[in-house]
Amino acid sequence: MGEKKGFFSRLVSGLTKTRQNIASGLDAIFSGFSKIDDDFYEELEEILIMGDLGVDTTMNIIENLQERVKEEKIKEPVECRQLLIDIIKEQMAVDETAYEYENRTSVVLVIGVNGVGKTTTIGKLAAQLKAQNKKVIMAAADTFRAAAIEQLTEWSHRAGVDIIAQQEGSDPAAVVYDACQAAKSRHADVLLCDTAGRLHNKKNLMNELSKIRRVIEREFPEAYLETLIVLDGTTGQNALVQARQFKEVTDISGIVLTKLDGTAKGGIAIAIQAEMGIPVKYIGIGEHIEDLQKFDSDSFVDALFEKTE
Repeated sequence: MGEKKGFFSRLVSGLTKTRQNIASGLDAIFSGFSKIDDDFYEELEEILIMGDLGVDTTMNIIENLQERVKEEKIKEPVECRQLLIDIIKEQMAVDETAYEYENRTSVVLVIGVNGVGKTTTIGKLAAQLKAQNKKVIMAAADTFRAAAIEQLTEWSHRAGVDIIAQQEGSDPAAVVYDACQAAKSRHADVLLCDTAGRLHNKKNLMNELSKIRRVIEREFPEAYLETLIVLDGTTGQNALVQARQFKEVTDISGIVLTKLDGTAKGGIAIAIQAEMGIPVKYIGIGEHIEDLQKFDSDSFVDALFEKTE
């Protein structure tokens, strides 16, 4: 449990700026208002939108809160605090089946723009799966950047897992084809595929990803396919825009939110999950392998709303 606890305390400190952004405003509202009225809800709305929860998500949360306040006949603003926290937790809870791929022979396709920490995320995932005694293979299917191939190769050494790569400029689908054959013949548990972060237009991106998916479905039909999009938490609403763009071209089963340490935009985790209908499955708060962890909505929301002294 030590590692988990350590992660939570790092998460709490990493979310300090977001918490100051949100919690201090909330505390002022909960203690500043003597009754629950329209002004109270309006102020609350403003704080949540400012905290990067986004307009739609905030509206839903407020509506939910208003219903519960009526149902439970709550009169004191201060009693809304826990209610608000509970509503957000319910909205963010990750289903037990979210990590199904770990228990099956699977292919994990990792997508997202360059610079969000995609390759690093794959490296960390590989190391963690390897620590669970899984046989892991990586595929360097981001063939547009020599740096991406080198970086992934370095992670494969660090994690002690096999990597399938070709030289820069080769066909990504061909790399994935090779990787599927290797995964089958070596009886791998998980095949992790890195993909290109930027193709100069949406049509190219779409063709690229659908070609890769077709290869996986054709060559490795028995594998469970998990598609994770990596988003940089520091970019706030922009991360949401990226997620929407990728969702238009491919199915996404989970979100990895990186760089949540030291950003004031941690509230974006709530917005993305609510607006995309896709669960945040992992969050990253630093450079170390253990700084990527499965998302725990309870501890995340607690870290966001810890009382500020």
